[in-house]
Amino acid sequence: MLILTRQRGVTLVELMVAVVIMAVLLAFAAPGFGAWLSNSRIRSTAEGLLAGVQYAKSEAATRNTQVRFQLTTTLDATCARSTTSANWVVDVVDADSNVDSVENNCNAAPSDTVAPSILQVRAARETGAGIVIASSSSQVVFNGLGRQVPIAPAVTPSLVTIDITPASTAGTCVASGGRITCLRILVSPSGQVRMCNPNAPVGDTQAC
Repeated sequence: MLILTRQRGVTLVELMVAVVIMAVLLAFAAPGFGAWLSNSRIRSTAEGLLAGVQYAKSEAATRNTQVRFQLTTTLDATCARSTTSANWVVDVVDADSNVDSVENNCNAAPSDTVAPSILQVRAARETGAGIVIASSSSQVVFNGLGRQVPIAPAVTPSLVTIDITPASTAGTCVASGGRITCLRILVSPSGQVRMCNPNAPVGDTQAC
């Protein structure tokens, strides 16, 4: 004997309850997701900057000449050096001077022989928005020994710091009571390059 079963659908009340529950769960999850996204962007930006500085140092040693890492406002024909941008350019320094720049020429084709002798570039947009850069210098120059070269008018090289933090709309650093792990790139006068966490306790391998 064929028995017919009655199928029951979802009522409007049940659907509304499910929507409310989902909204509550998303409200709790949103801050955590936002912090995760900011942390991911900061990490990606810091690793990109670190790779650029290390590349410049490596090329200087390989070529036995001065190679420079520069932060620039853009990567087109209007570019200028900047201490607050995540765009970067690595170029070979002119043999007669270490104060020349790729300014207004960041879109030049990479070349070992034709000025401005750009070796590699990277755009800030590759790591997304919501990131703030604060560097103590817009450029770092390495010599063939992998050591820093002083930037005129300085006569000795100094410690270069590049801080990577979130924009005000993307959260705050752990040191300020937020949930974002802010990072820093350090370049010592001797040419040592490392990434560190300014909030890590003294003695921690990640501490600055």
